[in-house]
Amino acid sequence: MENIEAHIEADKEELSNPTISAQRRRHIEGELEELTAYAERHPEDSHDPTPLELYCDTHPDALECRVYDD
Repeated sequence: MENIEAHIEADKEELSNPTISAQRRRHIEGELEELTAYAERHPEDSHDPTPLELYCDTHPDALECRVYDD
């Protein structure tokens, strides 16, 4: 996606489709919740975050999210 707003709109549009599977619906609902929360916490940032960025935003102490200075 080109930015987070476009990704949120695409997820909302997909959720409006009554023929998607229940599993896909749960996935999109979770993703939409994470994207919305990320957008609220980072109003100045409009890029479309990766799944790792979304995870690290909510779990900054996780091993996968540690950043080491050389």
